[in-house]
Amino acid sequence: SFYGFKTTTLEGKPADLSEYKGKVVLVVNVASQCGLTPQYTGLESLYTELSPKGFVILGFPSNDFGGQEPGTPEEIRTFCDTNYHVTFPMFAKVQTKAGDGQSPIYTWLNEKTGSLPRWNFGKYLIGKDGKVIAFFDSKVPPEDAQLRAAIEKALSS
Repeated sequence: SFYGFKTTTLEGKPADLSEYKGKVVLVVNVASQCGLTPQYTGLESLYTELSPKGFVILGFPSNDFGGQEPGTPEEIRTFCDTNYHVTFPMFAKVQTKAGDGQSPIYTWLNEKTGSLPRWNFGKYLIGKDGKVIAFFDSKVPPEDAQLRAAIEKALSS
């Protein structure tokens, strides 16, 4: 399951995704210099509202698309804090694209859904059991009714 993976926080500390077992998780590949970067606002709103119900967003910075996340971890953190007041967990930069160097997390997500992000801000919804429920394309904003309904359904199951 998704909760079997280990990774690294944006601050460089080891992170075990089993910490999120029993929660509904939205995995998002994020970038600071993308036309979709303002989605951080909606993501933070979703997280603030639904985290008390057992929902968490996990942000994975990626420089795969248009070189739109070139910064260091410190620059990414400062950007997110200053511009969007991001409080959801953020992790070390990863490669989401298939091939040498792809994050094992994204290899697994692709195996389970047959989908990889085609751009920044692709979203995977993962149930409390660690299984992938759905993939939402980058263009689906955090405010989208279908995304919201899927999250609410996962939280109630």
